[in-house]
Amino acid sequence: RMRENGWTFEPADGVIPDAVNQFETLHQVYTESERAYSGRVTVPVLWDKQLKTIVNNESSEIIRMFNSEFSEVGARTEDYYPEELRPEIDKLNERIYDKVNNGVYKAGFATRQIPYEEACDALFETLDWLEALLSERRYVAGDVMTEADIRLFTTLLRFDLVYYGHFKTNKKHIYDYENLWAFTRELYQLAEVKSTTNFEHIKRHYYESQITINPSGVYPKGPIIDFESAHTR
Repeated sequence: RMRENGWTFEPADGVIPDAVNQFETLHQVYTESERAYSGRVTVPVLWDKQLKTIVNNESSEIIRMFNSEFSEVGARTEDYYPEELRPEIDKLNERIYDKVNNGVYKAGFATRQIPYEEACDALFETLDWLEALLSERRYVAGDVMTEADIRLFTTLLRFDLVYYGHFKTNKKHIYDYENLWAFTRELYQLAEVKSTTNFEHIKRHYYESQITINPSGVYPKGPIIDFESAHTR
């Protein structure tokens, strides 16, 4: 949860407490790692329990670390950054991050019309391109799931729930795209993903914490979206 003091571990429905340090707020994690720290406090955070320090707080780097550094201690052995696909994955990541992952924020936090329209147009041009790509491929880099799919999925999952209305990226819903919507459902329905997804948390975080966009903090009851329907991929 995110409140006046930033991300918190305050007791609430579905909130997992800090069982390692028993901290109440995430900024305590940062200052435990570096006492003089006064910068931004962001998620995700990868914490080293032995050294009591933050290892990393950049999602794309944490994905790579999870993919390669933990096999010896029992992590699953799937490789989401296979060597033969790395040039394609890197190329996909670059465009998807700039136009989609970060593109929704460029549109949502724009304070002038032209930058908003430019970001929105680039976002939907890229979604159209991805829709065509997924009409030919099971996953964005080919026949196997890679980190490029995981990075794209996190934005697609939130799109209709939050970005469509909150960030004014409302040219089309993801469920208006046959292949992108089926792709989103396929990844959501993976047991490891579904069990760690909380739609209420997603909506409340954006609508309650981003007061420059939504000063009232009121969050919507909808939309009602069936992520459980068969994806047919």
